[in-house]
Amino acid sequence: MATATLTPLPAAGVARTVEELLRASARPDLRRLAVTATADEIVLTGVVSTFYLKQLAQELVRDAAAGRRLTNRIEVGRN
Repeated sequence: MATATLTPLPAAGVARTVEELLRASARPDLRRLAVTATADEIVLTGVVSTFYLKQLAQELVRDAAAGRRLTNRIEVGRN
């Protein structure tokens, strides 16, 4: 019986998926965030108006991070 080996998604594919999730949000602040990805990490950057939106962005994309560390560098302030 053969075992299946999962091939990790390339960083660019994961970043694109995360960006699509944010762009589909009804919250304009989230649609303006930037996403960078490496083999080990997804980084969210930008500015949102509330801490709630910062947390919402992180939770929105958590599953799409595909096992990578999710770093939230989003700032709360005026945008």
